[in-house]
Amino acid sequence: MSREVAVRPGGVDDAMQLKAIRLEALADTPAAFGSTYAEEVTRDDAQWREVAGRWRYFLAEDGDVAVGMASGGHNVEYPGTWWLFAMYVTPRLRGTGVAEELVASVAAWAKSEGATQLHLAVTEPATRARTFYAKLGFIPTGDVAPLHRDSAVRKINLVRDLD
Repeated sequence: MSREVAVRPGGVDDAMQLKAIRLEALADTPAAFGSTYAEEVTRDDAQWREVAGRWRYFLAEDGDVAVGMASGGHNVEYPGTWWLFAMYVTPRLRGTGVAEELVASVAAWAKSEGATQLHLAVTEPATRARTFYAKLGFIPTGDVAPLHRDSAVRKINLVRDLD
């Protein structure tokens, strides 16, 4: 990982950094996420603080600027499973190890919560992301479904053991 970049847990006080990196992600790679820039840009600061307090997420920072993020949590459609959500690294830092550190942070959190596997969904158009996740040992579960906001885009569920 790049020496100047550090990954740490985020919280309520990081709401504006979360907002900045999340909006960057949605603008940069719109087909990769379940929500859209147009939906999330309308949130006010209080709503971002609420999200920052509710999500379990990690920020990658270059100094005091967020350059990546990943969130972990449960997916109500798949009871008892731990998931990696909202994974993103700013383009200039892709391939530097920042993404691996973000995934490792979410995986460590999930394992500390008792998880034995970590799941994620990746959209078909996100070929670079699918290649990245395969490199980290994620394999398809066989569950493929349309993205709820755009049925023309399919999401592929992947899983990795956390042993």
